[in-house]
Amino acid sequence: MKSQLTTLCYIEKNGCYLMLHRVTKKNDINHDKWIGVGGHFEPGESPDDCLLREVREETGLLLTEYRFRGIVTFISDDDEAEYMHLFTATAFSGEMIECDEGNLEWYPINKIGELELWAGDKIFFRLLRENAPFFSLKLVYKRGVLVQAVLDGRNLDVRC
Repeated sequence: MKSQLTTLCYIEKNGCYLMLHRVTKKNDINHDKWIGVGGHFEPGESPDDCLLREVREETGLLLTEYRFRGIVTFISDDDEAEYMHLFTATAFSGEMIECDEGNLEWYPINKIGELELWAGDKIFFRLLRENAPFFSLKLVYKRGVLVQAVLDGRNLDVRC
């Protein structure tokens, strides 16, 4: 089975993250969820290349200060494995544009948990909030439910 390489970035400004409410695309696995901005690697791209291109395409912004925070491995039923390169950014230039994948909104970081998120996203938001060192997080989903999370080789309790 093939795998996917992706990037995801949470851009910070004034105590808020730029969040993308995925409401536009039909048959979108992320439909109605709130996520960061990013996407799939194109041939020959590094994680940084993909990050900068995807952020520019989805937001119109050019990142000028960003940090590679970790690798998140997603395993889900019969889908391809996804290896997401997670970034945060604290500086950018340019003017925001409308995103064809959903609605962009600055949302207070301390209230992110109120949004419709994937269960695993709550784990990496906690790691970002705690300023954890570079991490490897494996998230296993069955029919959309998080059944296993492994952080740097250690199982986490995923029961609600």
